[in-house]
Amino acid sequence: MKVDCFLRSIASQGRPDEKWSLALQALWWAKKGDWNEAHSCAQDAGTPEGDWVHAYLHRVEGDLGNAAYWYDRAGKPLPRISLSEEWEELAKNLAVP
Repeated sequence: MKVDCFLRSIASQGRPDEKWSLALQALWWAKKGDWNEAHSCAQDAGTPEGDWVHAYLHRVEGDLGNAAYWYDRAGKPLPRISLSEEWEELAKNLAVP
């Protein structure tokens, strides 16, 4: 799936596609503004991609200590880019196989 299709689904759908990975569903919910649903999906993913989204979500809430833990689990450095830039990076990595 291309990122533009992913973005269109966020704008037009009430829920993410259940066939998508939990990490991608978490990113979808994050863009929709539902941090709790996003966090639940990311936490349940149990993958490095889910850990990356989980880290991003804790960065969004300003909990950098917790975010650092999840970035480490994901094998990613603490980013030095904006939250919106990181969301786009996540979308490109997760939405496009």
